[in-house]
Amino acid sequence: MNHMNRRVGLRLLLTATALAVVAAPAHASDPVQQDVAGAAPVQERPPLIATQAFAARGMLLDPQMSPDGRRIVSRMVRANKEIVVVIDSATRAATNTFGLPDKTELAWVRWAGPDKLLISVAQPSAQLAEGVRYTRVILLDLVSGAHVPIARKEPVVIGDDVIFVDPAGEYALISMQRTIYEYPAVWRFELREKGAAAIVEKPREGVWDWFADESGQVRIGQGWSSGRFSIYYRSAAGGELKRVERLKEADLEQRDWWVARLEPGSDVAHVYYETPAGRLGLGRMDFAQRGAIEPIYASPDHDVDDVLFTSDGRLRAVAFTDDRSRVHWTGEDDRRLQAQLQTALRQSDVFISSRARDNSRMLVWAGNEADPGAFYVYSPAERKLDQLSEQRPTVDFRQLAPGKAVTYTARDGTPIRAYLTLPRGRAATGLPLIIMPHGGPYGVRDSLRYDDWVQLLANRGYAVLQPNYRGSGGHGVAFEKLGDGQIGRGMQDDLDDAMDWAVAEGIADQARVCMVGGSYGGYAALWAVIRNPERYRCAASWAGVTDWDSMLRYDRKFFSPRGNRKWRQRIEGEGGFDLDAVSPYRLAHTLQRPVLLGQGTADTIVPPFQYHRFRKAAAAAKVKPVELLLEDEGHSFINPKNEQAWYDALTTFLARHNPAD
Repeated sequence: MNHMNRRVGLRLLLTATALAVVAAPAHASDPVQQDVAGAAPVQERPPLIATQAFAARGMLLDPQMSPDGRRIVSRMVRANKEIVVVIDSATRAATNTFGLPDKTELAWVRWAGPDKLLISVAQPSAQLAEGVRYTRVILLDLVSGAHVPIARKEPVVIGDDVIFVDPAGEYALISMQRTIYEYPAVWRFELREKGAAAIVEKPREGVWDWFADESGQVRIGQGWSSGRFSIYYRSAAGGELKRVERLKEADLEQRDWWVARLEPGSDVAHVYYETPAGRLGLGRMDFAQRGAIEPIYASPDHDVDDVLFTSDGRLRAVAFTDDRSRVHWTGEDDRRLQAQLQTALRQSDVFISSRARDNSRMLVWAGNEADPGAFYVYSPAERKLDQLSEQRPTVDFRQLAPGKAVTYTARDGTPIRAYLTLPRGRAATGLPLIIMPHGGPYGVRDSLRYDDWVQLLANRGYAVLQPNYRGSGGHGVAFEKLGDGQIGRGMQDDLDDAMDWAVAEGIADQARVCMVGGSYGGYAALWAVIRNPERYRCAASWAGVTDWDSMLRYDRKFFSPRGNRKWRQRIEGEGGFDLDAVSPYRLAHTLQRPVLLGQGTADTIVPPFQYHRFRKAAAAAKVKPVELLLEDEGHSFINPKNEQAWYDALTTFLARHNPAD
């Protein structure tokens, strides 16, 4: 048995107390692993894994179980385009496929009852400047096969904010603009061909966010108007939707919370809020009384990432991240099942990603930072767990490198959490180092989870360090605010300090350090070799921002006026810092170090004009960038051939300018 079928046929049987393994995968973190059929152990220095393997995806991307457990819907890439596929959860046979209209992107897909799907698609605006996206929802009826657009005739930016779906799939409530110039109203759409549509809540000035309860009644609207934050509320008993609070910005800072979900049949909502320890917690707030928040889950050490509710609105779980993603289940049965699955699958990261309403079938994912993982279908009545799909079917996870959490101290005394992945089969001294900052930048973080870029480079012999620089999420509100106004300055210092730590520890060779990143990480890489060419041998940027002023002009089309002001203030900092001083294209003519500059032509997050601006400005530099412009590719890779082209370019570039051997 080779690595290609190392998990095929995996079946776990449920015993009285635990799941017993019939054919178990090897641990990716073991220093030497044995194939389950007894093949030779992995070499100390693993062979090179082909870039094509890292670019290849499993057949199913983000699968979701239907409410009745009979079907699974998933994204899928076919002929380099994303499609939606529905499969029978018992036989694994495909029953329906749906291709996207031309020049559209798949934003999300969700179940609407057991036999219908809602699919959000986005397309570039032909009316607004610089590629703003219009969104709309398409209904897919799996029984009749009908494809029904749920949209206004005039395209709008906010057209896919689904706030409630009838459990039987009869109707949905969607917060949607009537025109691009209006605040969204709440529409009730019958989910069938030629179904009726009606406004159930008219637009309110400043209200961008609407919330409905588990019965489909619109209960809360909130947003900004005339410099004040207004909250509209309707009691669970019904009645008129009235404005119950209008807060100045200074007042709102003292009441920093937002709604997660209303509790069934009550005036109480689950809300996210800032705890006294400066972390993001989950609490309960009575909207009728508007009193103090009652904590439900809060920790001095980590933020709440997400919450999970049952179909009838009860709290089921709280998700958080320490160095790994974790789930705190509120029910004893779920906690017991989680422990059984982790014992059986022998993985550090195991998640029940979705389930039928009656728990008859569940989708389970298992993996870790050195294993791309796989999805399984768990059938409690049959007491078995069958493999559904591997995430990277041609990557031999036994050859990958585990990571570890480290902490270093920035120059101003701030502790910075980071994740270090060392290449296998090499002494952890004097290694070539890749600093790899995450995108975002604000509110995003790295953790111990699988990353293709990290494993590709570790497999090539590089140490990879991923710092959660100031402004990153998950480390508390105060830490995130430390990043305000620090793009290209304090945030960049944190990355330089990561390099200094790795060198001082003896891990990295000071003369062999490059920075590689995507999105904001791509910006940081470009800025690293321009700001500090004495530190870095090279840089590689995928979809990096190069001109902050033009990026902010582009971003403002996605914000309300107040939101745009807050976003600009966060980027610029107090005093209106001149962003040209930290925009790479402004100093591209001074480039002294090799740069790999990559971009997709269909990117609507960091649009291609950012790439072209830097490329043209760097034409006057002594060292010209290596350019890679990929047609019809977005911000994140969809086309495996394009992704492989980036990996090929990256590994070739690093082998030339910062060779591992």
